[in-house]
Amino acid sequence: MVNLVKELVDVLTLEPLEENLYRGQSRNFVGKRVFGGQVLGQALRAAGYTTDRPAHSLHGYFLHGGDINAPIVYEVERLRDGKSFVSRQVRAIQFGKTIFSAMVSFAQPEEGLNYQIAMPEYPAPDTLKNEQELKKLIAPFLPESVRTNFMRECHVEMRPINPTNPFTPQPEAPERATWLRLPQTSFQVPDDIGFKQALIAFVSDYSLMGAGLMPHGISFMTPNLQAASLDHSLYFHQDFSLTDWVLYDIHATVTSHARGLNYGRMWQNGQLVASTAQEGLMRLRETEER
Repeated sequence: MVNLVKELVDVLTLEPLEENLYRGQSRNFVGKRVFGGQVLGQALRAAGYTTDRPAHSLHGYFLHGGDINAPIVYEVERLRDGKSFVSRQVRAIQFGKTIFSAMVSFAQPEEGLNYQIAMPEYPAPDTLKNEQELKKLIAPFLPESVRTNFMRECHVEMRPINPTNPFTPQPEAPERATWLRLPQTSFQVPDDIGFKQALIAFVSDYSLMGAGLMPHGISFMTPNLQAASLDHSLYFHQDFSLTDWVLYDIHATVTSHARGLNYGRMWQNGQLVASTAQEGLMRLRETEER
């Protein structure tokens, strides 16, 4: 667990190359292409290095799949340094090509009107099996060629509420919820707000797009599915810490034209700490590829 957490911290700690230019290392988190959460977290981290304010929103587009065997260079453009808001544009570059582009806005917390909807009621995380335990129940029924990759430990501990078997999906309502936190280790995780927000950006891409697949009785394990994140929006509302449990409550509102629109809310100790939105490609391979 120490190695998993350390690797995640290393991935979200960028190397400064020169002013407004940073380099992040890539890892195989989910498969052949760079995990979208890695790019989100690194892009937010790069933009955050250029200001002392916390982010309040990010809006990004995934333009090309990333190569897990190569680093990514992040170029930050300082668009505005205002009294209330700081604006940055970030480009993630591999082999001279922009694979991701985002606008990030920063602002200091201030007193003002406050309201939030109530946190949904779900079973507590200590009453649920973690993802690794659930995988062990499925693993004996999988071919060896699939089992090894399926059983890889995740860098974030997840405890799904009402989990399903991704190899035998059935049509169901597009709603899912998962408790998330960093694995409990003695490794010291940075506690600055910029790093914590990068962590939230990283985990926000887990499971989000999958909600749109649920009404159709398919999953990421469906053999003829072509799936990819197209865009991603992230809003920060309150401070938080991923060393404690965060509830990620996700739903989809519509699927059409081979795309699904998904929304997520993150809760901690009754507070809504972040919100997400993402449109994802969900195309069956009988149609022409993007």
